[in-house]
Amino acid sequence: MSKNIFPFTSTSLRSLRLEQEFQEWDDARRALAHRRAMTRAPLPRPPRPPPRQQRLQEVRAPPPQIRCRDTAVHNTFMCGDMKGVYAVLKDPGMVNALMETVHEEMVWAPEMMWTMSSTVKQTSALRLAASRGHTACVEELLFRGAEVNADPGGNTALHDACIGGHSICVQLLLSHGADPDLLAADGSAPLHLCTSAQSFCAELLLEGGAEVNVRTRESRLTPLHVAARRGLEEHVELFLSHGADVLATNREGETPLNAACSGAERPSEAGRYLRVIQKLLDAGADARTAGRKQHTPLHNACANCCPRIVDVLLLHGAKADVTNCAGYTPMDCLLQMLKQCVLSPATVEVMLNSYSCLPPSEEHRCFFQLVRQRSAQPRSLQHLCRCALRQHLGARCHSVVSKLDIPSSVRNYLLLCNDGTLL
Repeated sequence: MSKNIFPFTSTSLRSLRLEQEFQEWDDARRALAHRRAMTRAPLPRPPRPPPRQQRLQEVRAPPPQIRCRDTAVHNTFMCGDMKGVYAVLKDPGMVNALMETVHEEMVWAPEMMWTMSSTVKQTSALRLAASRGHTACVEELLFRGAEVNADPGGNTALHDACIGGHSICVQLLLSHGADPDLLAADGSAPLHLCTSAQSFCAELLLEGGAEVNVRTRESRLTPLHVAARRGLEEHVELFLSHGADVLATNREGETPLNAACSGAERPSEAGRYLRVIQKLLDAGADARTAGRKQHTPLHNACANCCPRIVDVLLLHGAKADVTNCAGYTPMDCLLQMLKQCVLSPATVEVMLNSYSCLPPSEEHRCFFQLVRQRSAQPRSLQHLCRCALRQHLGARCHSVVSKLDIPSSVRNYLLLCNDGTLL
């Protein structure tokens, strides 16, 4: 007899105990539901139907929507296989069928154990075809009555076509009644999703009646904010030509100019962002506008170490001594990384020890030696006169000084042209 008995481990006993408690809880819940149903007052009798001749014509409910989880069908629309598309669409209900994919993942259940949970993601045949730019497939689905504004999964086919930059699909969808201002589940309009290098999709949306200043639901971004943040020169020019508000602020109080200055993070892209910033300034953007944290475009440009952008902002009236809510000036942002490294010699030591030989540090050596010499020293009278003149002229400094009949060396000195000297 003892041969047929095996000891339970503590984990097994705990699982059995939890299962027993769960079963007892479920039985109690069912008993309570049955008791409530038996004690509920009976419903009143329904009213008598009208005479036969007064009855309204019966309206049949639409048939339930088809749900398809066949990956072969999904791939047919994703690949634009028209032969397979015709075969699938022999069933008219497949035109607006929900294409579902199921993902299995482990989740921690309230019963204090890991269980397998299924997550279902939905889309449609029209969304699959539009996201890949299959024009013939999109046209066939629209011809067969596909719902152009259906948004299974949170996006419409127009959103997906704009994400992929498929301008012909965008034109097809708009010609069949797609709403150019419909917000997706994440709060984005199709214009916010036009982030490809070319602006064809954005042009089609604006011609189709899209609102150029439409905002996202949560962050309150305009399409101009998105284009400026990504440095999309064509899009910025297009939106400005259609009346985009260059002074519009998002939820954080930042303008498109703030977004452009914060997006110029890579030195290789500085030229593109400089042209975008120049267009915004020419359209009336204020170089001194700060967000809710009092972070100005100059703070962002200095934090990204973009000297040409800093120069343009200063020429348009940006103030170099303004502080943000943390008390940092633009110069503080410029030196923040260096300051952090200096305060942590151990970090610098680890970085230097990671090289087989120490990297050369001769570049700009003379300039930084000059900075060390000038540290905590009084500035020259010539430099103080320049500061006083620039402060007096303010935003008019560049235009006024450029018209003065003075030697070019003096003019360049007043305009802060780089000459490698500190006075």
